Amino acid sequence: MHKQIGLLAAFAALPAALLTVVVSSPVFAADPPAYQIDLAQLNDSGSSGTALLSLRGNALTVWIKSEGMVPGQPSAQHLHGSTDGHDFQCPDGGDDTNGDGILDNTEATVHYGDINISLTESGGTDAGSGLAVDRMPVADAQGKVSYKRTITVGQDVVEHIKDLHIVQHGVDRNDNGKYDFEGAGKSELDPKLPQEATAPTNCGVVKGAAVGSVPVGGVETGGGGEGRNSSGVVTGAAGAAAAMAAGVLVLRRRRRETTAVAVRNGDAA
Repeated sequence: MHKQIGLLAAFAALPAALLTVVVSSPVFAADPPAYQIDLAQLNDSGSSGTALLSLRGNALTVWIKSEGMVPGQPSAQHLHGSTDGHDFQCPDGGDDTNGDGILDNTEATVHYGDINISLTESGGTDAGSGLAVDRMPVADAQGKVSYKRTITVGQDVVEHIKDLHIVQHGVDRNDNGKYDFEGAGKSELDPKLPQEATAPTNCGVVKGAAVGSVPVGGVETGGGGEGRNSSGVVTGAAGAAAAMAAGVLVLRRRRRETTAVAVRNGDAA
């Protein structure tokens, strides 16, 4: 009887945070693990959103829901970053190095890296499709974009998915409801396109995206300044199992301590 009471007391003494990890069901919970990303505005665009990356073998499913985009206009979007160990992050307004008032893609690429995967709605997804605006999602009349696609990726992407992040492009500098050359001139990437069409509108990274900081499927917390917001890694059964294992260890230790006290008091069962 005393042992049973000791076990219940030990369970009650478990840290609340640990119990929360074990029993809670986070948004976008998935098995296999999925990675949630918050998209924070760039270029004062007012754009924001949430993305989810989920891997099953070499099949990568990408969900994106964003708002504050330019209504009726295509949004070029990509997974940027590196699969060779280089740590990239999202830029902020201070990275407008030429001081022209707009963070263009060339300035931003220094911080978020080259295109790894083009998130088109159909056809190719390689870096060469990065400006295929005719195959990119188009914002609805409320400026919302909803996207989902499953893409076959290489093993390097599987192993470094935590080091990649999402960038959407397209801003309306002169508030006329379209991408035009009067807003910010020509794009430095393609003079046939206006700068408004290729300038980044938002960016988001997996929380703890520094190289080696998050094992695939693990949980990591981290911070960042304005413009470098990020969201967490969401685990499936593996994360819950790890938390439960930690709880069992705590219970065992508490039980041993309770039993030892009972023996000293001469009332152990």
